[in-house]
Amino acid sequence: MTDIEITVEINGAVRRSSIAPRLTLADFLRVDCGLTGTHVGCEHGVCGACTVMMDGEAVRACLVFAVQADGTQMTTIEGIASPDGTLAPIQEAFREHHALQCGFCTPGFILTATALLQENPTPTDEEIRDGISGSICRCTGYQGIVAAIRAASTAT
Repeated sequence: MTDIEITVEINGAVRRSSIAPRLTLADFLRVDCGLTGTHVGCEHGVCGACTVMMDGEAVRACLVFAVQADGTQMTTIEGIASPDGTLAPIQEAFREHHALQCGFCTPGFILTATALLQENPTPTDEEIRDGISGSICRCTGYQGIVAAIRAASTAT
């Protein structure tokens, strides 16, 4: 198959690449762009570890072909903090509320929470639980994650 040229803005930087049509967005981000914070868990869109923002919407990078990202604006976990390294409120809240243990699911949860808080800046605990229901964590029991999202909702 012939490679396809794409142009995508990732974390504020424009990237032009020639890629195979069947390359997943997750593999493009991790391998071609070196953005290894996007984790690949189940490769079926179930776990949420590969969640990134595409044009302001949370998407599962394992379910999207990189060619579908052509012309979009993307944010990965590497683009959440300020350029000087200052953590975003949601990242700080995850740290303060012990919302991570092994950290594998954390990037996906942070991007999912970012999308949730953009849509609903002051969610109830029930709305938070519903908003993160598509992401799986095997370590935390979710209490710290809910508390972190609640704290971040009041921090902004």
